Amino acid sequence: MDSTTVGDPTIAELNHKIDALTTQVAFLTEEALAQRRRRQEWDELKADATPIINDLFRISVEQLDEIESYVQFEDILYLFKKLLRSTRDLNQMLDQLESLMELWQDFGPLSQDAFVVLMNRLEEMERKGYFVFMQGGFDILDRIVASFDEEDVRLLGENIVLILQTVKEMTQPELMQMMRSTVSAVKDEEPADTSLLGIIRQLNDPAVKRGLAKTLNVLKSVAD
Repeated sequence: MDSTTVGDPTIAELNHKIDALTTQVAFLTEEALAQRRRRQEWDELKADATPIINDLFRISVEQLDEIESYVQFEDILYLFKKLLRSTRDLNQMLDQLESLMELWQDFGPLSQDAFVVLMNRLEEMERKGYFVFMQGGFDILDRIVASFDEEDVRLLGENIVLILQTVKEMTQPELMQMMRSTVSAVKDEEPADTSLLGIIRQLNDPAVKRGLAKTLNVLKSVAD
C-alpha cells in the first residue's frame, strides 16, 4: 500500500469509527455482565429470603388467628389512620426523646460523680454512728407512740405552746447551771457533819440562804 492510500482521509475516519464501535461494544459487554451479576445476586437473595418470608407469613397468620376474636380489621385500619394523623406528634415526641438522650449523655458523668460523693458521705455517716443513732431514735419514737393514746395526743396538741414555752424557760443559762449544780450536789457524798448544830451553822452561808430563798419561791409558785 502506497503512502497515498494510507493518508486517505476516508481510511482514517473508518479507523476512528471502528475504534469507537469497539469501545461501545466493550461497554455494552461490561453492562451485560454487570446485569447478569445483579440478576444472579437477586436470584440468590430471593432464594434465601423466600423461606424466611414464608415463615413470617405463617407466624403472622397464626398470631392473627389467636387475636381474631379480640381485634377486627376495622380496628387495625382505625389505628393505622390515627397513627398517620399523629405523625407530627410522634415526630415531636421522638425529637424530645432524642433531646433527653443527649441531655442524659451530658449529665451522665456528673451523676456518676454525684453518686460517688453520696456514697462516700453515707459511708462517713455510718462510720460516725449516724445510722445507729437514727435507729435508736426510731426505737424511742416507737415507745412514745405506743405509750400515748388518742386523748393524750389531743391534750398534747392543746398544750404544746405552753410546753414549748416551759422548755424555753428551762434552757436559760442560769437555770441550767442551777440544775447542774443540784445534780452534782446530789451525786456527791453526804457531808460529814449532819448534826442539827452543823445544819444551823450552814444556814449562815450566803449561798445556802440564796438556795433556800429560791426553794421557798418554787414551793410558793407550786402552792399558787
